[in-house]
Amino acid sequence: MVRFPRFLTHTLSCSALAVASHSVALEAQTPTIGAAFPPSLVTSGQAEEKVTPDRVSVLVNVQTRAATAAAAAADNARRTRAVLDALARLGLSKDQLSTEGYTAYPEMNYDRPGNTPKVVGYVVTNSVRAESKRVDQAGSIIDAALGAGANMINGLSFYASSIEEPRRHAISAAVASARADAEAMAQAAGGSLGGLLELSTQGPTIPPRPMFDLAARAKVAMAEPTPINPGQQTVTVFVTARWAFVPKS
Repeated sequence: MVRFPRFLTHTLSCSALAVASHSVALEAQTPTIGAAFPPSLVTSGQAEEKVTPDRVSVLVNVQTRAATAAAAAADNARRTRAVLDALARLGLSKDQLSTEGYTAYPEMNYDRPGNTPKVVGYVVTNSVRAESKRVDQAGSIIDAALGAGANMINGLSFYASSIEEPRRHAISAAVASARADAEAMAQAAGGSLGGLLELSTQGPTIPPRPMFDLAARAKVAMAEPTPINPGQQTVTVFVTARWAFVPKS
């Protein structure tokens, strides 16, 4: 039988003990999956609030045609000035009237396929946006612009100058909805709802409320005023929440 020296045996025993101690330390430091990732529930909520518009915006176009670009531009300038003067008489200031766009292009005639197109005239369009803090002026703005020489109404929209209060009401309702869903989920899963871990919100979204087709042609000015009803807008808010789930012990 081969005998090992005492010091060698002692060294091996100490090494084995050190490995065992290190293994125990690793096991103590390694967290369980349940501790690292406690169970949670994720829910979402949506809520809406109505808001009454207090602003109106009208996009008015003056479009003219002539044999030359200069003639079309001169006629357009005269009509646009008349439209601006008419809107000013309604009480709109210069800050409420702005130029949105100006285009001038040749009008081509394609009489036969393969032939070279011919210039038959020029078209000039001046777009003016009129904004008012009185929504009841919408019809008057349209009638005044058409009566002064505008021949296209390219947009009419209503909006609210401030939505902070209805937005916060919608957030509160959306969070309450998300919590109610979380409580129902927790109960159905055989546990109870714990504390809130995370909460985020998106929105608000306010769908546009156009009252006129974007390519609506102007009608002939009539004595009967244009009836306009702004209605109400809907403020929509979305929230997402994550809650702790407490299993039954």
